[in-house]
Amino acid sequence: MSQLSKRHERLVLVTGPSGAGRSSAINVLEDMGFEAIDNLPLHLIPRLIEGQGPHRPLALGIDTRNRDFSTAALIDLIDLLAGRATTDLSVLYLDCLSDVLLQRFSETRRRHPLAPAETPEIGIRRDQSLLAPIRELADILIDTSDLNVHQLRTTIEGWFAPDNRTAMAVSVQSFSYKRGLPRGIDMVFDCRFLSNPYWHPPLRTLDGRDSRVAAHVASDARFAPFFDRVLDLTRLLLPAYVEEGKSHLSIAFGCTGGQHRSVVLAETLAKALAETGQQVSIRHHELHGSDRNERRN
Repeated sequence: MSQLSKRHERLVLVTGPSGAGRSSAINVLEDMGFEAIDNLPLHLIPRLIEGQGPHRPLALGIDTRNRDFSTAALIDLIDLLAGRATTDLSVLYLDCLSDVLLQRFSETRRRHPLAPAETPEIGIRRDQSLLAPIRELADILIDTSDLNVHQLRTTIEGWFAPDNRTAMAVSVQSFSYKRGLPRGIDMVFDCRFLSNPYWHPPLRTLDGRDSRVAAHVASDARFAPFFDRVLDLTRLLLPAYVEEGKSHLSIAFGCTGGQHRSVVLAETLAKALAETGQQVSIRHHELHGSDRNERRN
């Protein structure tokens, strides 16, 4: 282990809308040996980190109920922590479909903390709106819509268990250059040089997860050599990043609209890495119409 990796202190920020399983996730991390603190005021966290010893990893629960919460303040905190040379930061976001959140609040008869005198639907919308920019910054996103507490535990252990410490988590993403680069990306590849399915009417309304779109993009003679080089580079760098003490790597592919070419590349790379046993999550920033535009392989 290098000297740099010895100095890294593992920190997981756990966030997400009320009802999505954030508290359960913190409990799982605590059972795994993390020192867990929930809803600490944001302004106290930098002082806590500065005084944190190197012996135990730290899990901090943060949501919109924090006393001094604001979206901007949390983004600033993430930027601050990500910039510390001795901190190995992961942002874990627990997400859930709106109708499932509503069902959970109905079953428990809880009032939503952001709408105590109003309907849960209003609170859910407020919560999701405040956290939407944080969701985009997440290193690991877990959709709990179809998970029970036992399945959630298994999923979190898969990402954070000590015996998986060297099995780096990789996030492969697609995005649109029209909207700019996503935050927190380690490696970016521009695939706008490939043949664009948008100009073929039968493919225009589809996205890169469709086999017809994937076949069209792959038919470009430049696709295979480009992908092979990206895959080789990724495989070369993964052990080097592990050696330096990183626990996750974010790789992004960009194209004009973020719907076709970048999605095909992201899906193809994620599949190739997953086939070798690599932990991989996929995120498609521009596929807003899909309830499942993030998943884990």
